[in-house]
Amino acid sequence: MAPWTTADIPPLDGRTALVTGANSGLGFETVSALAGAGATVVLACRDQARGGDAAARLRQAAPGADVRLEALDLADLASVRGFAERIGSGPDALDGLDILVNNAGVMAIPRRQTTDGFEMQFGTNHLGHFALTGLLLPSLSARPGARVVTVSSGVARVGRIRFDDLHGARHYSRWRAYAQAKLANQLFTLELHRRVTAAGVDLVSVAAHPGYAATNLQRVGPRMSGSSRAERATDLANAVFAQSAASGALPSLYGATAPGVVGGQYFGPDGRFAMHGHPKAVSFVRAAEDPETARRLWEVSEGLTGVRFALD
Repeated sequence: MAPWTTADIPPLDGRTALVTGANSGLGFETVSALAGAGATVVLACRDQARGGDAAARLRQAAPGADVRLEALDLADLASVRGFAERIGSGPDALDGLDILVNNAGVMAIPRRQTTDGFEMQFGTNHLGHFALTGLLLPSLSARPGARVVTVSSGVARVGRIRFDDLHGARHYSRWRAYAQAKLANQLFTLELHRRVTAAGVDLVSVAAHPGYAATNLQRVGPRMSGSSRAERATDLANAVFAQSAASGALPSLYGATAPGVVGGQYFGPDGRFAMHGHPKAVSFVRAAEDPETARRLWEVSEGLTGVRFALD
């Protein structure tokens, strides 16, 4: 069988897709491919200037594309709620949502807090997307077979959910916090799959990881730390070892569009060490497959965000 590429994305005319962090990197490549296949696309971006530039590039690359730019800061629950209201029930609301790609994130940064006092990586990468997905559930449920793709990372294999110190208040390690957040993405994916299945909701919840893809994400941590040497090293590693952002987006695009995808799957590159290549089904890390940890994380996330999924 030939490797899967964006040329294999089926026509998406009449479908609506929403991608978080769509102004650059994996997010921009994801939304570009979806728009190129005919989908109406919503670019959910924290930085509206960069989002505007991305929307302009997208319209230039795909003339006639139906593109909508919306402000979303996943590190601010008020922003998440306002966004979901505009998209889900406001005067300019969508009539349904077929694809949600929970892509935005931060990686290995010095300790910072979200507006709501959460550790930034856990708060943005997991809690922000947890709240967003729950608030958009009515829009997703309005479209049979809608898909939620949550982007994780290979780093999740060394992750652990530290329920006694979720926000790193007692001890903070930037990479440990990132691994925890990426493991949380996998736990959320599988728990959402279990819950929609039990409730009889026709929704597909899958996860994806990009392998090692060259994006701006790797540069943020060194830049925030004021380390120009680390930033240059990151740039060199990206140039020598990483695959392109377009290639890194393929697992997410496969999960979002490929026929035959079912809930509870995980997609990543098929190359050596799962760092490069074309998308294929891969295994979740063992810790993500513990339903008790997933249930506990879900309940903690409900308490922290105040968002409960309408699945009863």
